[in-house]
Amino acid sequence: MYEIILSIIAGLVLFLYAVNNLSTTLQTAVGEQANNWIQKFTSNTFSSLLVGVVVTTLLDSSSAVIIITIVLVNSKILTFKQAMGIVLGANIGTTVSSQIIAMDIGKYSPVLLLIGFVLLVASKSEKLSNTGKIILYFGVLFFGLYTMENAVEPLKEKPFFAEWMKKTEQPVTGALIGAVVTLFIQSSSATVGMALILAKKGLLSLTGGIAVMLGAELGTCSDTLIATINGSRAALKTGLFHLSFNLLSIIIGLILFYPFVWFVQRISAGASIERTLANAHMLFNMLGVLVFVWLIPVFERVLNKLLPDKVIVNKEV
Repeated sequence: MYEIILSIIAGLVLFLYAVNNLSTTLQTAVGEQANNWIQKFTSNTFSSLLVGVVVTTLLDSSSAVIIITIVLVNSKILTFKQAMGIVLGANIGTTVSSQIIAMDIGKYSPVLLLIGFVLLVASKSEKLSNTGKIILYFGVLFFGLYTMENAVEPLKEKPFFAEWMKKTEQPVTGALIGAVVTLFIQSSSATVGMALILAKKGLLSLTGGIAVMLGAELGTCSDTLIATINGSRAALKTGLFHLSFNLLSIIIGLILFYPFVWFVQRISAGASIERTLANAHMLFNMLGVLVFVWLIPVFERVLNKLLPDKVIVNKEV
């Protein structure tokens, strides 16, 4: 049992290490361009939303994009209204990683590791070196998932684990588990990735996987809220909008949980359970954005009323 736990921890550490370094490397490689895109193409809500989708897909981290957005809002480069569109887009962009994980390319991770390592060692230009790092970290990411996948296989024979997994069948309990796990490891991608692996190995049902995925959406708000500490009112409102959007989406998702599960199964007819769960992740976030994008003016009014911008009064002596 200790070997299983250690292997799962090792795989998770590799995954988190790759996600953090991949995000940092990509920000270094396209950071200025990403900032320019965010500033240039956010003239209206829908263009802001598209920027959020594209930049999050490129950086493979919704938290990184939202934190960058909060920094730009705090610097008065972006307005609170522009930021709300980017936050919604980031929630769609983050679902791309679950689709990639569901492709089952972990067994080919050594190829990415080798290519990335060769480029990193042999290259003399910074651009090629960064490309090597990116490929290498993708290899580490998928190898981490592959390690976890192999580690959880023996858990099928463990009755206590089966009993624990049954708790996720209750939507609220499953969502709480997903939120706590994400809060602890600070990565919704890792939580969803583990859910996909457990589902693939027959250790987690589609119902339980969707419940855990819903909770992961809430847990991911913690680091963006931390980024608003000591920030401007507009930056704080951006973090609160992210929390409000995710929280309200989850509440609606739990209320309509079983119709949503049925809808996902119909849409994904014939697909594997891990692909179906990845589709659920994408559909949930897309439907949430589709509903709330029209309510941005309402969120703006409410949050502006709750947290009005400070008015500086110059007093003559």
